[in-house]
Amino acid sequence: MNARRNFIRISAGAAALAALPVLSAGPARAASASRTLRVGNQKGYLSLLKGRGTLEKRLAPLGVAVTWTEFDAGPVQLEALNVGSIDFGDVGEAPPIFAQAAGAPLAYVAATVPRPQSEAVLVPHASAIRSVADLKGKTIALNRGSNVHYFLVKLLQAHNLQYGDVKVVFLAPADARAAFERGSIDAWVIWDPFLAAAQKSLDARILADASGVVGNRAYYFSSLSYAKQNPDVIKILIGELSQIDQWGQANRAALATQLAQLWGLPNDVVSEAIARVPFGTGPITKAILAEQQQIANTFFDLKLIPKRVNVLEAAAPGIV
Repeated sequence: MNARRNFIRISAGAAALAALPVLSAGPARAASASRTLRVGNQKGYLSLLKGRGTLEKRLAPLGVAVTWTEFDAGPVQLEALNVGSIDFGDVGEAPPIFAQAAGAPLAYVAATVPRPQSEAVLVPHASAIRSVADLKGKTIALNRGSNVHYFLVKLLQAHNLQYGDVKVVFLAPADARAAFERGSIDAWVIWDPFLAAAQKSLDARILADASGVVGNRAYYFSSLSYAKQNPDVIKILIGELSQIDQWGQANRAALATQLAQLWGLPNDVVSEAIARVPFGTGPITKAILAEQQQIANTFFDLKLIPKRVNVLEAAAPGIV
């Protein structure tokens, strides 16, 4: 589930497999680092943070060394967390549900504000489909078990349709785009920047976005043990990410340029995606975890996960 997890979160990541720790010039030298922060990430905010080097500088006086490992999707990041290879990462709404169902010891440590306009149902510009009700009996492509899977379920419910009223085909974004271009599907449920790219290059029309239907947040996660043992490190890391968030809000054009380079996409596509993103990263609350619980319940009802998940069990210490 690459690019939305590349985008919404805006999506957040690094650009290399490893980075040498920055040593402090002060008395508490990182050369004798007693702790390590292993960041796993996708291309996005965490990439920008790595490029700035400010995290290493902030953590060096605490004797914390930082390493970076880049991943191409959220589920792979969470698999790395599950086997103890990373301590921190960024991800969208859906992968943590599957990870928790599989027994991963993850802890939610921060979340973005909702970004409902960054996912939508697309139809061809000339399509006769003009309302959500018109989707009944139609073939719709989406990435199985993703944020947009949940969005479609809730969108149909909001318009008095059942999940079984449509024909869902599970396709990864690249395959879904190809099917959309061929006309072999009637609609495509997708996230940015794939969404913006389809608007720009395929003249696709947004039938409905997630506004008023689902929140569409992105999350930063750690392991329960790391979050409990290193709250000072997590606090600094989230603070640094918030700084980049604030910079991005004030410098959208520059942010779009940097992300376009990271993602290898045209600047106008990324600018379109950035234009509809509200900015903000904050602490996890019980209300936010309740949103995740609804997703978990929905995925269990759809038989996408093998057991019920209690999302509160993935709460880091100190949630409110």
